[in-house]
Amino acid sequence: MDNNWIADNLENAFSTWNTKLSEMWSLLTESPQTFKGGTIWQTIVTINGGMQAIGYGLLVLFFAIGIFRSSASFREFQRPEHILRHFIYFVMAKLGITYGMELLTDIFSVCSGIVATAASSVGGVTGASVALPSEIVDAIADVGFLASIPLWLVTLLGSLIVTVLAFIMILTVYGRFFKLYMYAALSPIALSSFAGEGTSSFGKAFLKSYIGVCMEGAVIVLACIIFSAFASSGSLAIDPDASVVSQVWSYLGEVIFNMRAATRCRTNSTWEQSCNEVKPTERLCLSN
Repeated sequence: MDNNWIADNLENAFSTWNTKLSEMWSLLTESPQTFKGGTIWQTIVTINGGMQAIGYGLLVLFFAIGIFRSSASFREFQRPEHILRHFIYFVMAKLGITYGMELLTDIFSVCSGIVATAASSVGGVTGASVALPSEIVDAIADVGFLASIPLWLVTLLGSLIVTVLAFIMILTVYGRFFKLYMYAALSPIALSSFAGEGTSSFGKAFLKSYIGVCMEGAVIVLACIIFSAFASSGSLAIDPDASVVSQVWSYLGEVIFNMRAATRCRTNSTWEQSCNEVKPTERLCLSN
């Protein structure tokens, strides 16, 4: 009985994974300015310009709060170092609001250089491509009708899982761009907190979290390199004496396990710990 359609079902799922992996690899070093032709970035620039007016208003508020919180009496206003310190905070916040987009793009360029260096060290993801071994293809072709029923169920489930993992993988990269756009759009509000000595921690947490999002690209590259090593290691041994269902299930189990490990590494990177530090900034933005 011809069961090529069962093998084709798995090959189509693996093809989806390989296509999304190649697409993700090409997006890792792409900048937010050029992503999707740059149309999204132009919208973010417009939003950032509107947020600057709010940022300047918060700048004055945080500056006043910083002065009155740090001044025990009006005598301290007569001390030049006291006025100079607060003036420096004011200038930092003003520059952050005015040139915030340039600052964020420069930070991304530095982090993107690290990602590009890591990506070029392995030369691509050709070794990470997944394909159905010829031994399994030949074994599937010789299966009878009754034996093909459980095999069909196994391959259908495996193909569904592989396809879902492929889209989870590419959504991780798209989600990273979404976060970069959110940071760029709301940067005037967060960076205005540098105007006050007591509120500057919010701006510092914002920048640290933004750097963490930029460096997620390096974590994604590392996950691809590790998965490529697993995929090209050839460590999977297929037992020719086992049933075809067992062979297919064993192969799919290990491949899906490696895919799941790679996608989990991308979605739960250690850089997310720094992202948690932005929560005070988010509360600041919401409360204002």
